[in-house]
Order: sequence, then structure tokens, then C-alpha cells
Amino acid sequence: MVFALFSALGLRFSPRIRDVANQRLFRMEGVSGGFGGERDDASARSLFAGRINEKLILKHWDDILRVASSLKLGWVTSSLLVSRLQARPRKSSLTRALQEYGRLRKTVFLLKYMEDVDLRKRINRQLNKGEELHALRSFLFFANEGNVRKRQPEEQTEQALCLNLLADAVIAWNTVYYQRILDQLTQEGHPIDEEDLVHLSPTRYGHINPYGRYRFELDGAPGEELRPLRPAKTL
Repeated sequence: MVFALFSALGLRFSPRIRDVANQRLFRMEGVSGGFGGERDDASARSLFAGRINEKLILKHWDDILRVASSLKLGWVTSSLLVSRLQARPRKSSLTRALQEYGRLRKTVFLLKYMEDVDLRKRINRQLNKGEELHALRSFLFFANEGNVRKRQPEEQTEQALCLNLLADAVIAWNTVYYQRILDQLTQEGHPIDEEDLVHLSPTRYGHINPYGRYRFELDGAPGEELRPLRPAKTL
């Protein structure tokens, strides 16, 4: 269903797939052969074991677009929509249509995922950045062993917002100094390859001391008083 909703919104859901060999692929109704040779047809039929109910998708296509519009306009959240659709004991025809369309989009994605090495690298790189962000938040959220012990929802929201504020402060700090380092390397005549910049992550926290008191001075503009850069280590 997630694949279907992403596609209806004009987006592409690109998760990291584990156990690709165990994933089930689907084919459209009426597609039984034509892959080239009897041996290829038998192999393709065993690979594309499932069939997609194309008529059900076409019947509810306007409903799927209405759901996408509701998500796009913010009339309903995706988490609430998916939970409501899956919570019913008997799945509605719209739910089944979304699942059928999701099987189609997932099959297309799996084929691209298995064929395109660069796509797999980009997905892994992006997920690694997300994991680094979670690691930064865990590093900052050391009180009570990272457990939220506030009872009131307002207090829980406030605690989450404070954690986001601290994480954003670290990211902004790292970004400013990353740019200063790049400017200095350029001034010293070192070539900067733009393809290498995508590997930089502003979520590093080895140089951050999370303990003590936090002081925020909002009078001066950021970057007015920067600490001197550390000398480069020779290998």
C-alpha cells in the first residue's frame, strides 16, 4: 500500500530491500508468455508467480486519485489513512485496489533495484544518512537512558521539539564549519570534487560535548565568531 500511495502522489518509494530473492513478483492479467523461448517462458512464469487484478485498479483509479489529493492537501495524514484502511476486518474494495496497485509498483521497483547497481548505492547512502541522524539524536538524548518519562502529551511534544532543536543546532554548526573548511581548501589550491561532497554528513558528533548547560546567544549573526580550524593531520 505504501508503494501505491507514493506513486499516486507522484513520488517514488525507494526502500532498501533485504532478501530480494524471497520477494514475490507480479505480472498483469493476460501476460502469460512472450518472454522468448519455452525455457525463458517457464523461468519467467516461475519468477512472476503472482497476478495483478488490473480491472480492480482501473475501477477504483478515480478513488485512488481522490485519496492522493486528500494526502496532498493535508486533509488526512498518511499514517491515519493506512491504519484505518488496514484496521477493517473485511478489506474494502478501495483497500484491495491500493494493494493491487502497490504490488505493481513494487514489482517495477524490484526489477530496477536488481538491475541498477547505482540505484542500490544511492538508496544505501541515503539510508545511512538517516541512520546517522538517529545516532545523533540518541547521542543527545542521554537523559533517562533515552526514555520519555513525561506523562502529558504537551510535555512529550515539548521534549521532542527540544531534541530536534539541539540536533538542528549541531547540524547547523557542522555545516558552517564544513563550508569554512572547503573555502580554506580552495584558497590553498586543493581541488574540490563536487561528487565527493555528497558523502559529507553534518550529523557528526564526536567533537560535541552533550553535558553541561546550553547557552543560546541570539544577538549576533551565526558565523561572526568562529573558532580557528584545527591543523590538518598528516598521514
